[in-house]
Amino acid sequence: MAHFAKLNQDNLVIDVIVVANDVLLDSNNEEQEQLGIDFLNLTFGEHNWKQTSFNGSFRKNYASVGYSFNEDLNAFIPEKPFNSWILNEDTCQWDSPK
Repeated sequence: MAHFAKLNQDNLVIDVIVVANDVLLDSNNEEQEQLGIDFLNLTFGEHNWKQTSFNGSFRKNYASVGYSFNEDLNAFIPEKPFNSWILNEDTCQWDSPK
């Protein structure tokens, strides 16, 4: 199954939807994210959708409600737990100060 995060205007994840893998298959039988986005827009109306990986194999982290999507890092980032914590741009996880 493929998973897609629905983003609001501030790139915050407001929902995560599961889509059957065959929806993403093109004529060469290869998965294409855009086909999933097109399906979701047709089903739920126009929204900003990004595919997310359940095992974190792309976009760093599996998207959850409350996470943000960073376009520059092409990653889902969890909510910052404390103001003093620093984003590790390699993992897109928050590191505690030392």
